[in-house]
Amino acid sequence: MTHATWRRRDFLRAAAAASLAGMASQSANAEPPPETTRIRLGKVPSICIAPQFVAGDLLRAEGFSDVQYVAWGDGVGGLSGTRDLGAGQLDISMNFAAPLVVGLDQEAPIVVLAGIHTGCFELFATQKIRTITDLKGKRVNVLALDSAQHIFLASIATSVGLDPRRDIEWVTHSGAEAKELLAGGRIDAYLGFPPDPQELRAKHIGHVVLNSAVDRPWSQYFCCMVAANREFARRNPIATKRALRAIIKGSELCASDPDRGAKAYLDQGFATSPEYARQALREIPYGHWRDYNPEETVRFYALRLREAGMVRSPPQKLISQGTDWHALDQLRKEMKT
Repeated sequence: MTHATWRRRDFLRAAAAASLAGMASQSANAEPPPETTRIRLGKVPSICIAPQFVAGDLLRAEGFSDVQYVAWGDGVGGLSGTRDLGAGQLDISMNFAAPLVVGLDQEAPIVVLAGIHTGCFELFATQKIRTITDLKGKRVNVLALDSAQHIFLASIATSVGLDPRRDIEWVTHSGAEAKELLAGGRIDAYLGFPPDPQELRAKHIGHVVLNSAVDRPWSQYFCCMVAANREFARRNPIATKRALRAIIKGSELCASDPDRGAKAYLDQGFATSPEYARQALREIPYGHWRDYNPEETVRFYALRLREAGMVRSPPQKLISQGTDWHALDQLRKEMKT
């Protein structure tokens, strides 16, 4: 690739970033100010949520002078992040679709507002695991029970006829330990979120059984969504819409300028290889928030997790009580390309 091509790419990325920032400022000026100037978002090591780190300056342009990133309860997100959001420790945040659905079923006082991007997780396994059904009776590592890894993989296992409560031996180790255990064949599989898949591929540890960014049906549904504390959204509808707009713009910037997204993520102090972070930002399908249906995502995971015994409520109940697409519908009209 020529230097001229790189210069052109840099120019286009910079132009896109400036355009998005300008659009955020124009939209902010056209609306009443937010009801609160403080906004608290989640912080976990998964690079999937980089858009809300990129959104820092955009949030300030939206009128939030106090932007805080708060570590979720157990540091791995998932259901604990959903519970923290419902408890009012966060105001609005990206989180993974499947744990949000479980949280809604447990009546966490949250409201799902939008989808941000589709697949990012990948299932790595030893050579004796070739398909999802091969996980029966095998040792599968997750960061914790009720973590995003555990809930997503339970829904995947159910989709091929496995009972995740009886057919899989769940073990819990940190991501660093899991990668070593998989390399040594002491576990059979590990569901990794970026930047873990990038490291596993680079080090030739295991092989990919499932990539949710390309494998159906998972590639057709959002992986990461935005949810808010229900009371925060009720009291602060303008602030909620402004914060959602900033996060969506952050996802657009991650798509147009992956290096900027990687820098924003690394600036949070996560101990991750910069090269793996940059590669992950280039691979995650950001910028497609208009292209998929967030309500269908909630329905899909509600059905799968009901089959897995992790959700009791029918999908329509969760959708009617735990989602609100009004701000998203407005932003789709306002942010036309």
